[in-house]
Amino acid sequence: MVERLASMIADGQMKAEYINVESEHSAMASCIGAQSTGVRSYTATSSQGLAYMWELLHVAAGMRLPIVMNVMNRALSAPLNIWNDWSDSIGCRDTGWIQLYCENVQEGVDTTIQAFRIAEHKDVLLPIMVCMDGFYLSHVYEPADIPADLKGFIGEYRPIFTLDPANPLSIGEYANPAYFQEFKEEQYKAINNAKRVITAINEEFGKKFGRKYGNGLVETYNMPAKFAIVTMGSVAGTIRHVLDRRKITDIGLVKIKSYRPFPSDDLKNILGKVDSIGVFEKDISLGIGGAVCSELRGVVRNKPVSNFIGGLGGRDVKIKDVLKMFDMIRRRDEDIHWIGSKAEYYDIG
Repeated sequence: MVERLASMIADGQMKAEYINVESEHSAMASCIGAQSTGVRSYTATSSQGLAYMWELLHVAAGMRLPIVMNVMNRALSAPLNIWNDWSDSIGCRDTGWIQLYCENVQEGVDTTIQAFRIAEHKDVLLPIMVCMDGFYLSHVYEPADIPADLKGFIGEYRPIFTLDPANPLSIGEYANPAYFQEFKEEQYKAINNAKRVITAINEEFGKKFGRKYGNGLVETYNMPAKFAIVTMGSVAGTIRHVLDRRKITDIGLVKIKSYRPFPSDDLKNILGKVDSIGVFEKDISLGIGGAVCSELRGVVRNKPVSNFIGGLGGRDVKIKDVLKMFDMIRRRDEDIHWIGSKAEYYDIG
């Protein structure tokens, strides 16, 4: 993505300043500096690169800078692995960034466009990650409609505050215990405001371009149903395929698009009448299970919830795996299940 942008700028197709830096840490520092002066800034990263940015992710969010970043999700070392799972962005879930997860390339294009409007909204002013599964989406060719003209949807950037020698101010200043907590309280309010803004911009995008994604926070398929499987990202497409191919009617799909802010009310309403729930996720919060499932359990109570961990380090999630998960959801098996695991063949716990 960054290489293509560099070519577009070099060829005069895009009027922008391209900055070469020595590391991902410096890339985010450059975005913070640029955005502070009142210009839109953008970058892309994944895996260890995102981890290297971690310190400055907090700075960008705390300074209320609406930076947009694509994260092509890949596993974190060790062991060294360059394939897909969500451990990189899930590990950044409490940095104060909005996180939106995409199922396919078209959704990635559309969500990146919407991200600038969401981040820059006066009631939000927070940076945003548009997360897409590495390799499954980043290294494939898919047909995608690229809007030729975004006028009328994305206008000129008019920041509320900037660094300006003619009007000196401080951004990211020192806060002692008498003030620090209120900064975090304001960020909390802003990321909750983002729910309303995400929904409104998703609706506006749909009217203008003919595509939208649920209500922008969650998207459902084959619902209402007796049972439900909850997930994020590209694996939702695999689950849709299985539901259609096998003509399954008793299980519905709930795709979380907005992981931050977490769509608590939407999930309560959608899942309130199902008999049992399964959560499939490509991450593991060691010592408790899947991070997505842990949060969903806090929202949807008095329901059997099965937690499925799989796809780590790029492990394929196959049709037989999806069917196996469906059976366990029907059995209301609330344990943590490692999908596609080979642990039984090795002398490991």
